[in-house]
Amino acid sequence: MSKRREPSDALRGLPSIDSLLRAPGAQALADRWGRAALVRALRTVIEDLRRGVGAAQNEQEIAPESVLSTAAAMLEKESEPSLLEVINATGTIVHTGLGRSPLADDAIEALERVARHPCALEVGVQSGRRGSRDAHVRDLLCELTGSAAATVVNNNAAAVSLAVNTLAQGKEVIVSRGQLVEIGGSFRMPDVIERSGARLVEVGTTNRTRLADYAAAIGEHTALLLWVHTSNYRIVGFTEQVELDGLVALGKERSLPVMADLGSGALVDMSAFGLGREPTTQDAVRAGANVITFSGDKLLGGPQAGIVLGDQGLVGRMKRNPLARALRVDKLTLAALEATLRLYRDPDTVRDKIPTLRMIARPVEDIEKAARAVAKAVEGALASIARVSVEQSVSYVGGGALPGEEIPTCVVALEPAAGTAEQLAASLRGCKPPVFGRIHRGRVLLDMRTVQDSQASALEHALRTLPGA
Repeated sequence: MSKRREPSDALRGLPSIDSLLRAPGAQALADRWGRAALVRALRTVIEDLRRGVGAAQNEQEIAPESVLSTAAAMLEKESEPSLLEVINATGTIVHTGLGRSPLADDAIEALERVARHPCALEVGVQSGRRGSRDAHVRDLLCELTGSAAATVVNNNAAAVSLAVNTLAQGKEVIVSRGQLVEIGGSFRMPDVIERSGARLVEVGTTNRTRLADYAAAIGEHTALLLWVHTSNYRIVGFTEQVELDGLVALGKERSLPVMADLGSGALVDMSAFGLGREPTTQDAVRAGANVITFSGDKLLGGPQAGIVLGDQGLVGRMKRNPLARALRVDKLTLAALEATLRLYRDPDTVRDKIPTLRMIARPVEDIEKAARAVAKAVEGALASIARVSVEQSVSYVGGGALPGEEIPTCVVALEPAAGTAEQLAASLRGCKPPVFGRIHRGRVLLDMRTVQDSQASALEHALRTLPGA
């Protein structure tokens, strides 16, 4: 064992950067990471050692090979992307924290194509003249929904803000109290409206609002009637809300535009998958709403985007609003959205090609088969860590859509042999790739409904290689 030295001796024993760069193995690190990055890492390691000399560092701890090894580990860790691929075994299909909807293969291919090469984003290939980037998705959106016009911004909150600012800046927007939702991350509809430059007028009560309440609130400063689909919560019991077509009729009578914020914005009827009826964008168009906003990355299954449908004149005004440039989307979003929308042209195959719809519609028998395969593959390796079983449970759509709707599923349940479920869940998140499950009654549940087929083997490997396995 090396003899301990006094702090002053240890300081003198710290190798210089020049000597470290000449040490065996240093050139290989410089070739891999770059000389500047290596020098920065070495300086950091030396400074850390300098601060720790009070602990009387021994010779082995400050040997050049030890410093180089620590610097190499630091550079390796720094090279890892912060947006890590993870395995979503939570059972929440549209999981905001885990990136919401995974993209279809066609959308991924479109992303790669425009990312690698120049693309005709705002120029006509035949005319050579500058055009509108909306053109790449505008006609598709109108075709699929029946709307007269369409535009796209970077998310649905931006779509709402742009619409309100364009149609009601400095004037009043009437909304039912029962529809003043919080849309996630503490962003609330009243705040969005007021930040957009309009004055909010609340009508009715939390659980009951009638058409007469809207009519009574209309005054000389009213500019917009807003109908919000409460996609992320549900009020039950003694309730009453005005249907969109009823509000549209009032808007026509009073010569006021009606805007419908659908939130998730499904293009297919969710009841076809055995779920509750979710209003589709086509429903809102048929009801006659003048402006309709919804998300591109929830039930639609595309990239993050805010989609606006509506009357030609109103959508045109929104596109000319200076805010539209600040909120516009880039070529990657447009490429992925266009490819996703094209899949909806074939209603017979869209369910299988859009991952979000495929997960929602996946038969529980298939999920159980996958869960039993995983359990069989790992139960031996996990014998000292957890008891493995396969159980019936429920999944959720998530993403603020279909609140309270439970979808039958099958889970791999891990009951810790020692420690807590929280500790086991933390170990799973430490895997490569990290595995996210959910904790229920002292166990970690891995819901196979939300585990992609391509990640099943990675999940098995992660479980077999848990610390202690």
